[in-house]
Amino acid sequence: MVLDAVGNPQTILLLGGTSEIGLAICERYLRNAHARIILADLPNHPRKDEAIAAMTAAGAKSVEWIDFDGTDTAGHGAVIDRAWSDGDVDVAIVAFGLLGDAEELWQNQPKAVQVAQINYTAAVSVGVLIGEKMRAQGFGQIIAMSSAAGERVRRSNFVYGSTKAGLDGFYLGLGEALREHGVRVLVIRPGQVRTTTTIEHWKTTGAKEAPFTVDKEDVAELAVTAAAKGKELVWAPGAFRYVMMVLRHIPRPIFRKLPI
Repeated sequence: MVLDAVGNPQTILLLGGTSEIGLAICERYLRNAHARIILADLPNHPRKDEAIAAMTAAGAKSVEWIDFDGTDTAGHGAVIDRAWSDGDVDVAIVAFGLLGDAEELWQNQPKAVQVAQINYTAAVSVGVLIGEKMRAQGFGQIIAMSSAAGERVRRSNFVYGSTKAGLDGFYLGLGEALREHGVRVLVIRPGQVRTTTTIEHWKTTGAKEAPFTVDKEDVAELAVTAAAKGKELVWAPGAFRYVMMVLRHIPRPIFRKLPI
């Protein structure tokens, strides 16, 4: 990586520029790094100004906004080219996605396709492009936000879970492919995370907060420290790894009866 004098990244790209978790990761980096922040998200996103202001207040050297639409894969090349137009990018965070209503998704073809396009197809699209740039520069760190929902897909949210399973597998493989070129990829598998989006989802659906729910700041701390250690895969919280280890091996007839 091209780091500053004390070993911190100088340029950070956040794809999903209004993602609360992604912004929390940027803020955690900015505690120690006077870095340039590039935010990429929808041009008319209602939280655009808020995200830019948050990065400025957190101490960013500069904040740039790039219009980015996950469904416009034909335009992703231009987005990534622009992100690299003023120099190399040290850290790229892939943190965009849609949750949707789990029961509606499997019965609504357009919405199911939209979630699949954004959560998986768009993530693959930008991953390939970021990988090309970082391979050419010979260094870099990619942080991909996956989900425990993709580790063993459950009936309760299988459309969303299946998209995260695909994203997870792609970025783990991308890390293997890029390793020899000096590029590292970290996949993070959080359980539930307290954000404005998830809290509103709980209120709307009547769902309750699950065990092992964490704050976005906890995920950010994990992301930055795990990346610095060169880790490839982490769970948030760390103990969730052992829960999922058990769930992975439960026979399907029993698994489908679990209240999850």
